[in-house]
Amino acid sequence: MSRAFVSEEAAETRAAALPERPISDHPNLVTPRGLQLIEAHVAGLQDSLANAVADDAERPKLARDLRYWQARKASARVVEPPPGPPQEVTFGTTVAIRRRDGSIGRYRIVGEDEADPAKGLLSWVSPLAEALIGAQAGDVVEVGGGRPAVTVEAIARE
Repeated sequence: MSRAFVSEEAAETRAAALPERPISDHPNLVTPRGLQLIEAHVAGLQDSLANAVADDAERPKLARDLRYWQARKASARVVEPPPGPPQEVTFGTTVAIRRRDGSIGRYRIVGEDEADPAKGLLSWVSPLAEALIGAQAGDVVEVGGGRPAVTVEAIARE
């Protein structure tokens, strides 16, 4: 076989390979619900991969996503909420904030993979969550980045 042919094959193989999904450098803190979601992703992808035919075009994407979720599961550190009512905003708590315009927002501080701001789930490493962690009811919190301060109205555990 010609050396040029081998090089072309290798180049095509590399080009066809999907890049790995990036994994955060932050500790993988998760809520108990977050761990359940990760486990569900792993199980679903394992099922999909088991049912995919060998030449299925989706197979590489499924395998890549499975590697990502398995790595997230392996590195997950479940943070159980402490007993009793929360005195300050911590990982896993729900916080109600009042914005300068008077509107109220409710957010639960969760792990990166569980985060969905549109549903009120903030990653613990987001700028707003980082600003809120450690705050108590009544505190005015500077969010930074030119954003207006918010007031912590209430803190709860769900």
